[in-house]
Amino acid sequence: MPAIVIVGAQWGDEGKGKATDLLGSRVDYVVKPNGGNNAGHTVVVGGEKFELKLLPAGILSPNATPVIGNGVVVSLDALFHEIDGLEARGADTSRLRISANAHLVAPYHQTMDKVTERFLGKRAIGTTGRGIGPAYMDKVGRLGIRVQDIFDESILRQKIEGALRQKNELLVKLYNRRAVAVDEIAEYFLSFAERLRPMVVDSTLLLNDALDRGDVVLMEGGQATYLDVDHGTYPFVTSSNPTAGGASVGAGIGPTRINRSIGIVKAYTTRVGAGPFPTELFDEWGEFLQNTGGEFGVNTGRPRRCGWYDAVMARHASRINGFTDYFLTKLDVLTGIEQIPVCVAYDVDGVRHDEMPMTQTEFHHAKPIVEHFPGWTEDISDARNLDDLPENARNYVLALERMSGTRISGIGVGPGRDEVVTVHDLID
Repeated sequence: MPAIVIVGAQWGDEGKGKATDLLGSRVDYVVKPNGGNNAGHTVVVGGEKFELKLLPAGILSPNATPVIGNGVVVSLDALFHEIDGLEARGADTSRLRISANAHLVAPYHQTMDKVTERFLGKRAIGTTGRGIGPAYMDKVGRLGIRVQDIFDESILRQKIEGALRQKNELLVKLYNRRAVAVDEIAEYFLSFAERLRPMVVDSTLLLNDALDRGDVVLMEGGQATYLDVDHGTYPFVTSSNPTAGGASVGAGIGPTRINRSIGIVKAYTTRVGAGPFPTELFDEWGEFLQNTGGEFGVNTGRPRRCGWYDAVMARHASRINGFTDYFLTKLDVLTGIEQIPVCVAYDVDGVRHDEMPMTQTEFHHAKPIVEHFPGWTEDISDARNLDDLPENARNYVLALERMSGTRISGIGVGPGRDEVVTVHDLID
């Protein structure tokens, strides 16, 4: 059975958790292939809201095995805090499996993250301060500590010594912080070893064996396309590849085994943190989208910047990820708007761009060229088929589909698990 990948098509917060949870009852494995506890999902089950940060959204699906893939950076504090919180609410987390090759977030990564952001001042990226970027830097710099290392104290201490040699120089001499002791970090990691051990697996073997048996494997990417370190709005990006290709690497599943690439796209656009945002609104409509859509970060509570739907970005995201389907979320938030603007192209210093500008400078200068679509006032939360939507809502969806270059197969019309319009089956 081929694998399925879910990817955010904007700057994150599109509702990937809802889409993953919706499919979770129909798949056998749900894998998180990238990111860390900086990539939150909100899932509503039976009217109860669950905010997931590090764990795959599939943790709430009774039939699926949730897997943290090799491409994730894992904060053990955050992991067990989240597990304990879910179990206190009656959730079963016993099926969770974690790749032995996943890298670990150390306390000094969080320290480096925070002091570096302060040091950058006006040029700060707007990170969550969770240590994700520094952990990925150590991974690429071959100074990282992996999950498997905490089961061999000798190797663990050697790796900590290697990582701290440079970091202590920076902390003490540049940032005026105290040096970090090897023993302190070793004891921190070793304190989790016994609880972690039963969860750790060779995730690549586990998932490929599952595919060979005919099981369905769903990969849920953290963050989103425009936060991808290669394809996003660099440097205002994350430190991993939250695109479809990155999901293949981060889960250890070959690209030829993926047959569905599903993009999650909001019916408008939001982003958290710094960076360019052509359709961003600074008026009452920005406040309307923020308040009506509940646009506040799962991890940090930061208000999300809001703007209208950007069809140029959606087309480009579809191209990068090879999307077979789009899942459109939060259509209900637009209810009551008389005329809904959509960005169809950019004006860059008087020149029209129908596709993404090539350079960072051009994208920073891009101004949206918009078309307006008639809105609707009817409550759409009970719609389950495309024909159930009011005519103007249906026309809006079809216009987005045409401009975005990929068919829209599902539509979120409310926060609940069942508040979805199904246009095409996302698995069969």
